[in-house]
Amino acid sequence: MDRFSTLITAWYRQNARELPWRETNNPYFIWLSEIILQQTRVEQGLPYYLKFTKNYPLISDLASAKQDQVLNDWQGLGYYSRARNLQTAAQQVMNDFKGEFPKTYDEIITLKGIGDYTASAISSFAFNESKAVVDGNVYRLLSRYLDIHTPIDSTLGKKEFKLAAEKLIDPKNPAEHNQAIMEMGAMVCTPKNPNCQSCPLIDSCQGFANGSFLELPKKEKKTKVRNRYFHYLLFDDGQSTFINKRGKKDVWEGLYDFPLIEQTEKGELSKENISNWKLENIEVITELKHVLSHQRIYATFWKVDSQIEMSAYQKVKISELGDYPMPQLLIRYLESSANIW
Repeated sequence: MDRFSTLITAWYRQNARELPWRETNNPYFIWLSEIILQQTRVEQGLPYYLKFTKNYPLISDLASAKQDQVLNDWQGLGYYSRARNLQTAAQQVMNDFKGEFPKTYDEIITLKGIGDYTASAISSFAFNESKAVVDGNVYRLLSRYLDIHTPIDSTLGKKEFKLAAEKLIDPKNPAEHNQAIMEMGAMVCTPKNPNCQSCPLIDSCQGFANGSFLELPKKEKKTKVRNRYFHYLLFDDGQSTFINKRGKKDVWEGLYDFPLIEQTEKGELSKENISNWKLENIEVITELKHVLSHQRIYATFWKVDSQIEMSAYQKVKISELGDYPMPQLLIRYLESSANIW
């Protein structure tokens, strides 16, 4: 399969996008880019990469930062567990590896939030270790090139694709090979309307020859989406309101939101909740829908004029809400509510 690697690396040298994390072999910066780009488009992730490398130029800076600061810098990128794991892993490096980023796949994969793909990427890009990367782009390209119909989200599929990627990698040049196969998946072998005519692999692509490439890759699982109904209470005394730091084992762990009543069905606030919270003079401000990977959140924002003692919540100035890391749903609300507050 030497020809496969030769073709894709030749294409890569001519067509690769210029991206800052490709101009360094600093494992810390490469790791930052890989975590930021998980389930994130390059154009969306780039500003965050630049922000994190500026605000935390050393891994010790990230390890010692306040979690609220890290989450605030991550705000708007979603999947906040990535940011929490990022900081935990930085602390592991400081404590377990004496501040020096581990150099091998076997050590890197022990860090929090790092799986096979990320460990393979860092070890190959930073240390030229011969470890094949298999991300979404690679799954798609390999499934078409080798005409593999095994579902990519199955246990068997993950093993089959990893083995195929390892057989194709150039052990003498793993870093460039891995960059090339991912870039081709992103730029040429795209999910819809792949640019097969400009693909250097077209003559040996089995999926193209068999006419099955548009059906690939295959998946076996369908994501179950849960509907949730949030009612946010926006207390307003003219200057201040109340917020709450969300706890563990739910969406947006560690972020801040407003006092929340969650109901099991869509509709108005129940009379029971209105009574329990001693709410008076409330009115709907707006309703927003927010879609996550496994949840659809229907949020209603209520303005509350009544002055209630809220000792379980944190009282903050409305003008300082931007200092607290919040989920994208609440950022959308705040951006649209300048004329309300």
